[in-house]
Amino acid sequence: MIEPVALKDFFLTFFSAAMVIMTGALYALLFAYARVKHRPRLMPLAYLAYLGLFVSVVALAFAANLFSSGFWSFIVLLMLIGYLLAPHAIWHLCVGTHAHEHEGA
Repeated sequence: MIEPVALKDFFLTFFSAAMVIMTGALYALLFAYARVKHRPRLMPLAYLAYLGLFVSVVALAFAANLFSSGFWSFIVLLMLIGYLLAPHAIWHLCVGTHAHEHEGA
């Protein structure tokens, strides 16, 4: 069982959790916009947003004492890998799904 968050770490926990949401959304938005509008110059910014997500998740995991358990450490790692790869998989799925629409036109 993990330890509860210390009161002194409450602000860090709150701020890092908010940054996980903001940087994750920014990564997804920049990734999708770069692909849809054919602007590969935006991809480094998307990966910079992912780096912010990575740092925020690690800060949150430390503040919430998640690294004290092997199970929660695995969940944190799985989430980071999943969020890195999910936009790529979703993009390829969308392109594959809608490819026949462009062939028939």
